Amino acid sequence: MDNLEILKLFPESVFKYKFEKFENFNPELSNYIYNLNQSDKSGITKSNRGGWHSEDFDLRDGNSVQVKFALEVQKYILNTFKELGWKTENKKIQIKSMWAIINKKDDFNVIHSHPNCLLSAAYYVKAPKNCGRFQVENPNNIKRHISPEIVNKNEHNVLLAGIEISEGDLIIFPGYLPHKVARNQSDEDRIVISFNVDIK
Repeated sequence: MDNLEILKLFPESVFKYKFEKFENFNPELSNYIYNLNQSDKSGITKSNRGGWHSEDFDLRDGNSVQVKFALEVQKYILNTFKELGWKTENKKIQIKSMWAIINKKDDFNVIHSHPNCLLSAAYYVKAPKNCGRFQVENPNNIKRHISPEIVNKNEHNVLLAGIEISEGDLIIFPGYLPHKVARNQSDEDRIVISFNVDIK
């Protein structure tokens, strides 16, 4: 209709970057994560169903690959703050915690959120084809209680959106946004580094 104006008032944004130095960082990050896995084979269980979830990384050693990586992603975090219109001047923006998840074939992560932070992120160290899409659930859960039958799926009615990912992708999103990881249907490991961001 010519007289229609659609006002998208409350968008839920997910920021997808390609980490510029992924080819340099990923082999070393992969070795670091596999070494953690060898020293703590049981890991911890959170949203992971199957797979291995590390304890939080040690971010105190400035010469370590994980700290160098944390420093490199700062510019993407800062850009996300700016895109969201958040104040960055005189604010101590920090990575609160960082960890890794290795999902093997048929492993997945159930729906969850990170309510104790402003932003969360997922970085793809290893992401073979069909290893499991990153999926975001519409946080407006009232829509789940009542809605008519949908004949044309679009941004006005979608309840779950999937994002295709590849090695070197960095996804940053609001910590409150419910998200999950689809089942790894490949025969290779899917390795992700996740972290939470807050203001100290």
